[in-house]
Amino acid sequence: MKNEPIYLDQEENELLGEIEGGEWMSKPLSAQERNEYQNNAKYTKSLQEKRQTTIRFSVSDLAAIKAKSKEMGIGYQNLIQALVHNYAVGKIKLEA
Repeated sequence: MKNEPIYLDQEENELLGEIEGGEWMSKPLSAQERNEYQNNAKYTKSLQEKRQTTIRFSVSDLAAIKAKSKEMGIGYQNLIQALVHNYAVGKIKLEA
């Protein structure tokens, strides 16, 4: 692969100029800024927490899920979790 020149668009050139001009130098955070970052980090971490719940399945549905998870080489709870997550983020849609 050849060393081809990299072309920047106008916004990238402006940003590069600002960085090279020292406009993006680190400055100490104020107590309020630090507190806001800490709160945002805590909130983001809390979104990753897992909570235990109880859900009832028919015996036949649970058996089918367990069989499919075994074919895939993953635990059935992980399969159920992945299905719920994919539905929650819109990757899977249910038809009425």
